[in-house]
Amino acid sequence: MYLRRNILAAFTMLSCSVAFAQQRDGLETLKLDDMSAFKTQAGNWQIVGDVVIDRTVDVHHEEAAPAAETGKKKKGKKEQAAAAPQAVRFTAGKGILLNLNDNTKKDNLLTNFEHGDIELSLEVMLPKGSNSGLYLQGRYEVQLFDSWGAKSAKYSDIGGIYRNWENEPGKIYLGKAPLSNPSKAPGLWQTLKISFRAPKFDTNGKKIANARFVSVELNGVKIHDNVEVPLPTGGPVENNETAKGPIMIQGDHGAVAFRNIRYKLMKEGTASVSDVAFKAYKGNFKAVSEFATAKPVKAGTSPSLTCDVLDDENGYGIVYTGKVTVPADGKYTFRLGYTGGVVFTVNDETLVDVQRPDAGGWDEGTIDLKAGSYSFVIANFKDASWMPPRLGLTVQTDGTYPVTLNAYNSFPPDDEPTAPILIGVGSRPKLLRAFINFGGRRSKRLTHTIGVGEPGGINYVYDLGAGNLAAVWRGDFVDATPMWHDRGDGSFRPLGAVQYLFIGQPLAFLPGANDAFPETANEYRSKGYTLDAAGRPVFKYLYKGLEVSDKVYPEDNERILTHEVTIKDRGTQPGLYYKLAEGSSILSLPDGSYAIDDKQYYVKPAGQATIREVGGKKELVVAVTGNTVKYSVIW
Repeated sequence: MYLRRNILAAFTMLSCSVAFAQQRDGLETLKLDDMSAFKTQAGNWQIVGDVVIDRTVDVHHEEAAPAAETGKKKKGKKEQAAAAPQAVRFTAGKGILLNLNDNTKKDNLLTNFEHGDIELSLEVMLPKGSNSGLYLQGRYEVQLFDSWGAKSAKYSDIGGIYRNWENEPGKIYLGKAPLSNPSKAPGLWQTLKISFRAPKFDTNGKKIANARFVSVELNGVKIHDNVEVPLPTGGPVENNETAKGPIMIQGDHGAVAFRNIRYKLMKEGTASVSDVAFKAYKGNFKAVSEFATAKPVKAGTSPSLTCDVLDDENGYGIVYTGKVTVPADGKYTFRLGYTGGVVFTVNDETLVDVQRPDAGGWDEGTIDLKAGSYSFVIANFKDASWMPPRLGLTVQTDGTYPVTLNAYNSFPPDDEPTAPILIGVGSRPKLLRAFINFGGRRSKRLTHTIGVGEPGGINYVYDLGAGNLAAVWRGDFVDATPMWHDRGDGSFRPLGAVQYLFIGQPLAFLPGANDAFPETANEYRSKGYTLDAAGRPVFKYLYKGLEVSDKVYPEDNERILTHEVTIKDRGTQPGLYYKLAEGSSILSLPDGSYAIDDKQYYVKPAGQATIREVGGKKELVVAVTGNTVKYSVIW
């Protein structure tokens, strides 16, 4: 038996949809040691160890022509054709699936396994201008396309559900554009997660339910939510619909690379509850054990598991009992949604035990069960008037979807207690001071940060406590609900695919070129910021007698952010360094940029930079000999 806690913040704790999104992974990895997982193809697909893409070179570029002859040439000398830039380079090895098609080798790639309902997760890398597609069941395409910087996503952009090319009424499907465009620059790894339900057929073969993309996420952002696809999209393996089919990847439109392909074949669950009874108590309970000395104020049975049997909104205790029936032997994960304190047991094993009268959220426990019926007990108490009574219960195995065991009204799927407070950007930059959880982790909360949103849809977080550019993203600005709802916690959430950079002070005098940057900014003093003519902040700070001004601004059609640091009266003291990036790996590229942290983003310095290793991490640093440090962040 296993227990796992997952208490959500108060403003989202009542969302059942969140609970489903956070269900356990359990995905199987598709091995990319060789091509044995796929059907035979023309040879455009291969397994490699690494891929490096030049983001500046269009994959469809023409080879460089021989240099033009001008004037007389010396006898015996021949002018050499300029070497054509390479869009894609790779090294031998394992772990990455790469397509390099040409006019003679351009097959689509099909998996040996077939699927119906499936959960799929993978990473994909695209060169500039490239185009591919991922077909669920070989019939329903999620588009793969270099859509970096596209302001308004179309069905033909990355993550779009593609159209078909039928002209006959009743057979036309026009596709579905993504809700937003959180795509990254060419040559960076992008994550794609798909929850897909296959079409369903009755015993006579008649379709009774369309194929459906329950959810599609690109780089952590949901871009499709419960989209039905009534017909195969363009270019299917067969123009029909079936219960199962292979995954197909388009191989004739351009180069594309994949890694970390993981999947789980799914089916519907069939568990149920019965014989539900309850006893309700009145009082300000602090623990379930206090029920023993209390007298029930109400008792009875219920046709379903629901908190609607309660007469009180607060100051109550209640014990639900009943039976849960599971269809087969296996490990079953029960998820319990609640407000207040709770103890939950199945077959006399405790799966959830949270005894605080003002607690709440979703918690889970896993238990081994054989096919059959088992007793369950849910003891719940609440003494927190700001939360309504709620009770939700789901169960699943690794290969089944969650089965909801509670009545709908006991825990409505979209039961948000408040509307989100979303902050947009107008015609001038928007500035908002708030805390931020770096990397989404509460343990790495930054408390002296400011969010800056640009009218063109590019945003960043600056750490005023360290003089550091901490995070960047494109799209909408921030969700301020955690900060402004009720008492709040002082933090906001960036809206979009956030690229977190690094924490800490980037400017420092170091004793030696290989010494670490300081973890705390003890000798750093923020002096706030001023606004320039465009309304952009220019940050000011002092460090060991140096006066520093710091500005961040968009370039390249709002696709990149340039960070410019100016030091007044640099002086001659040696050993001043500036950290541009850090990560597990840093790779120098032909265009003068660097791929950071296993190709998650790029940094392009204006001058010479050095890669070094400190404390098990790679760092990109510059020696500050002049008055300016300038670099761009590209993602």
